[in-house]
Amino acid sequence: MPSLSRAESTARGASIAVESYHVDLDLTGGGERFRSQVTIRFTATGTETFAEVKPAELLAVRLNGVDLDPAALDDNRLALTGLAEENTLTVEAEMAYTNTGEGLHRFVDPADGETYLYAMSFLDDVQRIFAAFDQPDLKAPVTLSVIAPPHWTVAANAELAVQPGPGRWEFAPTLPISTYLFSLIAGPWHVRRDEHDGVPLGIYCRRSLAEHLDADAEEIFTVTKQCLDRFHRLFDERYPFGKYDQAFVPEFNAGAMENPGLVTFRDDYVFRSAVTDTQRELRATTIAHEMAHMWFGNLVTMRWWDDLWLNESFAEYLGTRVTAEATRFDQAWTTFAMRRKAWGYAADQRPSTHPVAPDELSDAAEALLNFDGISYAKGASVLRQLVAWLGDEPFLAGLNDHFSRHRFGNATLADLLASLGAASGRDLAGWAQAWLRAAQVNTLRAEVALDADGRYREVAVLQTAPSTHPVLRPHRIGVGRYAVDGSADRFEVDLDPSTDGGRTVLDRLTGEPASAVLLPNDGDLTFAKIRLDSASVDAVPLLLPRLTDPLARALLWGEALDAATDGERPVMAVVELIGKALPTETEVIIAEDVLALSRSLVDRYLDPSMRQTALAVIDKACRRMLDTAPAGGSMQLAAARGRIAATTDAALLTGWLDGRGVPDGLAVDTELRWKILGRLVVLGAAGAAEIEAEATADRSAAGAEHAARYRAALPDPAAKQAAWQMIVADTTVSNRLIEATAAGFWQPEQAELTAEYVPRYFADMPAMARLRTPWVADEVAKLAFPRYAVAQPTREAAAALLSRDDLTPGLRRVITDADDDLRRALVARTAVAATTA
Repeated sequence: MPSLSRAESTARGASIAVESYHVDLDLTGGGERFRSQVTIRFTATGTETFAEVKPAELLAVRLNGVDLDPAALDDNRLALTGLAEENTLTVEAEMAYTNTGEGLHRFVDPADGETYLYAMSFLDDVQRIFAAFDQPDLKAPVTLSVIAPPHWTVAANAELAVQPGPGRWEFAPTLPISTYLFSLIAGPWHVRRDEHDGVPLGIYCRRSLAEHLDADAEEIFTVTKQCLDRFHRLFDERYPFGKYDQAFVPEFNAGAMENPGLVTFRDDYVFRSAVTDTQRELRATTIAHEMAHMWFGNLVTMRWWDDLWLNESFAEYLGTRVTAEATRFDQAWTTFAMRRKAWGYAADQRPSTHPVAPDELSDAAEALLNFDGISYAKGASVLRQLVAWLGDEPFLAGLNDHFSRHRFGNATLADLLASLGAASGRDLAGWAQAWLRAAQVNTLRAEVALDADGRYREVAVLQTAPSTHPVLRPHRIGVGRYAVDGSADRFEVDLDPSTDGGRTVLDRLTGEPASAVLLPNDGDLTFAKIRLDSASVDAVPLLLPRLTDPLARALLWGEALDAATDGERPVMAVVELIGKALPTETEVIIAEDVLALSRSLVDRYLDPSMRQTALAVIDKACRRMLDTAPAGGSMQLAAARGRIAATTDAALLTGWLDGRGVPDGLAVDTELRWKILGRLVVLGAAGAAEIEAEATADRSAAGAEHAARYRAALPDPAAKQAAWQMIVADTTVSNRLIEATAAGFWQPEQAELTAEYVPRYFADMPAMARLRTPWVADEVAKLAFPRYAVAQPTREAAAALLSRDDLTPGLRRVITDADDDLRRALVARTAVAATTA
């Protein structure tokens, strides 16, 4: 289907204005389809335009009382000619439910056989639900009516206006919203309700998850209320969309979607087993992120997708900030530094890097590719840097002016900069050019020279940029001086490459006694990779166990992991640091992410001959953590998960499954059982029979996904062949089951078994990508990439595929970035070989 271009959007936006949508949906037919009718009222200044619709069957089209031929539909384009100044368009169609998490997704719960529906209209998928002028700057009120089975509950963006009879739901008109924000859920949902500060609150989940939602309802409502209060203190404009419902829905592609009045979340956030505080914090920051969108994205919406960052970067920044300021998760910036910024740094260094705010995105399909660590994490980091530079008061004053000027309308980067500039009295053009219009990341490297007495003769921060993107930026950073006992002194400094050429001498340190560790970007105010001087690197293992500031610890761990990823430091040096320092870590997010990120290094960036030695060190560190972690707490669970992933002791894991030798306080519940079983499958100590037995005991959607993943992980040729066929050709199963299968297929322990699938990946992916919708195709291609085949022939196969001109844009980007990751892994392995030669 043709993707709407920026030029088409601009022309249509200048020629029509949408006054209203009246949508009627009939969900009672059963089967694979539903009935859709929409009446659109709009004004026009020209005589022709087009609407979009993606029907299973277009039944009738009427424009200003004249029937049009449904056969005139061209792909998803419905040409409209002979327009008047005021127009009424009615489109009636049969639409197809999806199993891809797009349009109106239909899910049958394996736990009880109940059917659930939810709408996902983003980015241009409202066309799968009703005909529309589908672009973000044609906002209009939407009035929805739904016919559904009588025992179902239906909710939508707006409050229920009237329910004239069983199964008939009529909703009030929404405030003006973009079409991509249309939302709907229908099914026998379990509902909890509350109210806060005049805002009705609701949370929804499937009935089979009711007991788990009920267990966490107080926490979810508390976080929601705390965030709502904080946003009301930050912004002059109160939450404007009436009720605030949050629905946890099955098989959701994204983490959540910010539909006004009815936010949808993946229902993995309804925890059915023990979780760490990291997972609870992630749920809280996601709640805060989506709430931030009520202002950035919903109240004021980008005009076109090249200003996507006005949605996502602000929601990422404000979501983290509000979580840290208003909830019990006051270390959210530590999590951001450890996890989100690592995502941003990785994305910004790949060949597909792009500016936070690109000059232009040619069409909506290109916009979908930019939902990445740059638009989210880098953009949020840039905003944090802007706040450090402008000050918080001018920053918030600028935001409030922006909301006031553009409420219920659309805005651009220029509009925002005008408001921020007026509030701060600063010209932000140069700042925006360096930070928002230029891609790639800087590195800040500490250069230290000592005199004979061990005092600083000179300390400088050297800023560098890749040769492909030679942009040096102004940075306001903290510099931390740490003694081995953990005591610290911190000051801020401005790096101005226009005056110092990128080498900033820290005069205030001249003559001062040398610190054990000198940490650039202490406080994590800017978006830049950091490198310590060699003496500081040597002192980090001694400092980490004594350092009380979790954010500083996160930065030091991040520096070590990043240096190994870049091939500047051996991976085994990071592994040894884990052995020495991780068992004393008290912040669960740091422990979890160090273990997760180090596994990627060990499995891909480390020479395979050293892998078992590295896993043994990590396993020992996790054992030490288990010995000291409080029983039943987050750190114990994180250590247990780390041990499961690293150990090769099948007897230990089998014992845990059977209840033998389990650490006191550790609950071997449903989710942990699956994790243990998955590791046993990879080790060849459990097989298909054990997977089926576990799936029989856990007849849930999550259980089905786990079973799919571990069937694909079986070290058996027939299992691999069946999994591969599902990945490349099966459209009958849902998005999440396909993705689970792709995630389980490749295992570092199975290199010989899966060797034949390395060339098959490059042969089969183009057809797979054309078979699936772009969102699902790109995710499957990413998960199914042979990431452990770290070898030059894999890169050569990637290059051959990329030389073709028939790849979808999403597949081309996936292959390009995955190949670059392979390149980095090969560089790291070469660096290790050079240091050990």
